[in-house]
Amino acid sequence: MQVVNQVNPSGERMKEFFGGEEDGPFVMVNLLKFKASAEYPDGRETELSGAEAYAIYARAVFPLVEKHGGRPVFDGTVTGLMLGEVEDNWDMVALVEYPSLEAFRAMILSSEYQEIAVHRAAGLEGQLNIKTQASAR
Repeated sequence: MQVVNQVNPSGERMKEFFGGEEDGPFVMVNLLKFKASAEYPDGRETELSGAEAYAIYARAVFPLVEKHGGRPVFDGTVTGLMLGEVEDNWDMVALVEYPSLEAFRAMILSSEYQEIAVHRAAGLEGQLNIKTQASAR
C-alpha cells in the first residue's frame, strides 16, 4: 500500500468526492502531518511551527464547522503505532462530523473558510482525509 499525504485535492478528486449521491451524515477522519516550520504561501516571515500555524486554523475552523451543522468529535496527538507500517507516522488525528456532503462543500467553498485556510496550508506537510459513515447495526 502506498500512502501519499497531500494538502489539497486535485480537481478530479473533488469532482469524484462530491459527484455522488448525497448520503447523509459522515465523519471525516483527518490524519495530519505538520511541517517543522510554517511556510505561508504569501512568503510572510514567521517563527511559527507547522503545528502552531495549523492550531490557528483549527481554532478558527471549529466555529465554522458548527455554523454549517457539523461538530468536532475528537482531536489528539499520535503517540504510537501498534499495527501496520508507515514510513513516517502522522502527527495528529482529528475526527469531524458533518451533516451532509453539501454542508461540507458549502463550508470549504465559503469566503470565511478561504480566509483561514492559509494557516492550514502554511502548517501542513500533508494529510489524508477519509470519509466514513456509521455501519447499520
